[in-house]
Amino acid sequence: MPDFYLVSSGIRSSNLSFEGKTSFGMSVFNLGNAIMGSGILGLAYAMANTGILLFLFLLTVVAVLSCYSIHLLLKSSGIVGIRAYEQLGYRAFGTPGKMAAGIAITLQNIGAMSSYLYIVKSEFPLVIQAFSRADPTADLWYLNGNYLVVMVSIGVILPLALMKQLGYLGYTSGFSLSCMVFFLSVIYKKFQIPCPFEESVVYGNTGRLRVFPLQTAYTIPILAFAFVCHPEVLPIYTELRNPTQRRMQHVSNLSILVMYTMYFLAALFGYLTFYGKTETELLHTYSRIDPYDTLILCVRLAVLTAVTLTVPIVLFPVRRALNQMFFASKSFNWLRHVAIAVTLLSFINMLVIFAPNILGIFGIIGATSAPCLIFIFPAIFYIRIVPKEQEPMHSIPKILAACFAGLGVAFMIMSLSFIIIDWTTGSSNSGGGH
Repeated sequence: MPDFYLVSSGIRSSNLSFEGKTSFGMSVFNLGNAIMGSGILGLAYAMANTGILLFLFLLTVVAVLSCYSIHLLLKSSGIVGIRAYEQLGYRAFGTPGKMAAGIAITLQNIGAMSSYLYIVKSEFPLVIQAFSRADPTADLWYLNGNYLVVMVSIGVILPLALMKQLGYLGYTSGFSLSCMVFFLSVIYKKFQIPCPFEESVVYGNTGRLRVFPLQTAYTIPILAFAFVCHPEVLPIYTELRNPTQRRMQHVSNLSILVMYTMYFLAALFGYLTFYGKTETELLHTYSRIDPYDTLILCVRLAVLTAVTLTVPIVLFPVRRALNQMFFASKSFNWLRHVAIAVTLLSFINMLVIFAPNILGIFGIIGATSAPCLIFIFPAIFYIRIVPKEQEPMHSIPKILAACFAGLGVAFMIMSLSFIIIDWTTGSSNSGGGH
């Protein structure tokens, strides 16, 4: 591999001498864990606002585009021997590129952590109320979601987030993914609930393509948010046994295929159960049938456990990005390590307490940081990093990459415009708040 690429970038990657020991199957598991998130809870609502056919088309398009963008990242990484998103930005555009990548990762992961903690805020009081059989109208402190999310953040998330290395959280990461897989057990409820749900208003045939222009504006951002795993691709590539670009691409494709199937099944059966009454957070819709249903309570506990244990894992890349942007020349310092974690959790708790609903978090974050991480950055990094001698600017791969970046810009502008229109018309509450 040409060493002058590393010297000219001012970065000499230590990844070149690192020997990965992670198997193909475990790499698929790790990347699937990175992809899986609370976005699965909002997909049934997205399908309710687009219809099955349009949802399936959009889900397929976003999944294919995610695979292509990972291809761009892996090829760029292979040329310069750098396996960190921020460092690819530095190699392509210097400090501005590194800052842009770091900011996008920070926004994306803050949005993810906010959505996780919002689930804790909305679900934890209901689970406690169901188990204790307490009066839901009673003014009890342990039924207040704001108090509970702060307690969980201090008692569970913060101690885990203070770990020095991300590898220490490997067991909690695996258990978290297992809990989210258990979420698919809600499909079983489809066959126990009258279809359509008796409270719902059915808008035509279930297979018909129907679109509400304003509410549909949230669909693409929610889907894009559900497939963002790009900051984790290169570290997993580094630890892959016998790493090659083709082998890592197969890992990515298989991981996305598994999550694609899981997303579609959860959305389909959630939508076919409730139709137009599907809420922005699927488990809330199920709780309207029987708040004391054993399976739903178990699923709620699994989701709560999963999102709680995932927060410290998502916090690590944000802290790394902040360190690279503002403290790149500093050595590790425990005071700074702790201060960043405390500050991030405090900010996210304030965001969760005052955010109107989970849809706003998915929509705004998905419409801003996701296009950058999925479309724009991989494309422009690829165009800048791949030598012109190898691929001229008029070559088909670079033309496709330029079009890919343009698609990301158009997608960002379109999504933000529709969401703003949705808010100004006051129709954003139609999906059901919390």
